[in-house]
Amino acid sequence: MGRYEFYDLCFDGPIAILTLNRPERFNTMGYGPWKEMALIQDEIDAHREVRAVIVKAEGEHFCAGIDLKDLEKVDSYWVSDNIAWLQRLYSRWQEMNAVSIAAVHGLCYGSGFELITCFDIRVASEDARFAIPEVRFGLSPDMGGSQRLPRLVGPGQAKRLILACEEIDAKEAREIGFVEVVVPREQLYERAKKIAKRIVNNPPWAVRFGKKAINASLDSSIAGGMLLEQIQSIFCCGTEDQNEAIKAFFEKRKPEFKEK
Repeated sequence: MGRYEFYDLCFDGPIAILTLNRPERFNTMGYGPWKEMALIQDEIDAHREVRAVIVKAEGEHFCAGIDLKDLEKVDSYWVSDNIAWLQRLYSRWQEMNAVSIAAVHGLCYGSGFELITCFDIRVASEDARFAIPEVRFGLSPDMGGSQRLPRLVGPGQAKRLILACEEIDAKEAREIGFVEVVVPREQLYERAKKIAKRIVNNPPWAVRFGKKAINASLDSSIAGGMLLEQIQSIFCCGTEDQNEAIKAFFEKRKPEFKEK
């Protein structure tokens, strides 16, 4: 397990737990945290047994956006050299085999907001507040926010949040489909972990294919998505894990999967 300046990373069996740990700066993002995030993703991917990732935060807030001190140093040349890498960095949470779960409390603004649009499942505490205020600062979301947010909440809601820079609370975020679950603050991590445990207790290949098929449905035709369903069905039917899942169900015991 690597040592990091801006994060804590630990493993609970097949679940990786990543904690944003820069509370004195409200867990803001910047070049340092982004560089470390890439290293952490490498470490998670190196643990093949990891099948779910929970991302949470220390302090009062999940992430207050980009560190404005870092933003002052950025110009168009820096953006030209780094923006594609930053977009890939965030996209990697959506593309990795492990299911990513964000456990959000307090403020979740800007680049933190864009970060959680990349996660597979978002759990929020009742005190969470969300905003994507880049337009207010003469910018536009540039790490996938303008592309993923409409897919989550629809184009009209996305335009309201991005163009008017409106802040929403957890209840409204749940109502428009931005977050999946809202719970009291004291139950936040346990609720996220409960979802992660349910995921890792299912056959690994079925979960992996399910995630990829849902992701593909956002960009592909129905025909292309159906073809992917055919491929996963051909692959999964008759695997040891599928047979074990059925056998364990009838024997009323916990299954033991081998990813075979």
